[in-house]
Amino acid sequence: MTIVQVERWFRKRRNQDRPSLLKKFQESCWRFTFYLSALIGGVAVLYDKPWSYKIWHVWDGYPKQSVLTSQYWYYVLELSFYWSLLFSVASDVRRKDFKIQVIHHFSTTFLLSFSWCVNYIRVGTLTLLVHDVSDFLLEAAKMCNYARWKRSCDVLFLVFSVVFTITRLIIFPFWIIYATVVYPLYICSPFFLYYLFNMIMFTLQLLHIYWCYLIFKMVKKVYLGNMSGDDRSDKEEDDLSEDNEEPCLKNGSGASKCRIVNGQHDH
Repeated sequence: MTIVQVERWFRKRRNQDRPSLLKKFQESCWRFTFYLSALIGGVAVLYDKPWSYKIWHVWDGYPKQSVLTSQYWYYVLELSFYWSLLFSVASDVRRKDFKIQVIHHFSTTFLLSFSWCVNYIRVGTLTLLVHDVSDFLLEAAKMCNYARWKRSCDVLFLVFSVVFTITRLIIFPFWIIYATVVYPLYICSPFFLYYLFNMIMFTLQLLHIYWCYLIFKMVKKVYLGNMSGDDRSDKEEDDLSEDNEEPCLKNGSGASKCRIVNGQHDH
């Protein structure tokens, strides 16, 4: 067996461990279904609530705020989903930002659990809605990419980029985080959990900034026509050696004879 054949075998073996397009499509389809359903449910739960339009109302009557049945189920479904992501992260399609994803899932799960315990539920529901608005667009763009619908993929990704920037870099920090940092000081003195909660909120915002950086890089590729997939995904290695290389053969004297098909002469 020649060196080239051994290298070719290892390349094919590594590619076998990578997820197939079907697996990626199935994962994105499931997440798209959830995010879109969660968005519709969130709008149905919050569209008539005063704190959806005037953020300071999230603290009206705090801490003795009643939890509506719709809010309860909205929270339960979202928290269950993010717990499932923590358990399935090892088997999901592994991407380059795997560690960032784990931090995000832990942060989101902690924030939801913590906000439930201290009755920050109104803030929690707004945070969930702001996140769900853009997530389903990303999964839709991924499905189009896996289906080789390039034009639809590019359009959806550009729409997602705009929505993500508005919701994660404008509304979330200057509306929701502001409400959790400033307004509680008018109700009571800051305490340890106040600092802990807002530290996790700022951690989440740092992740948003990092992802926005990645998104802008991909938008640039779309604009230049070089977009070929999700930059966070591992790419399959092409077996270029099959076309460009031939095995090295040894003659009777032990000298190597390698044919290189690039216009050069045999040695």
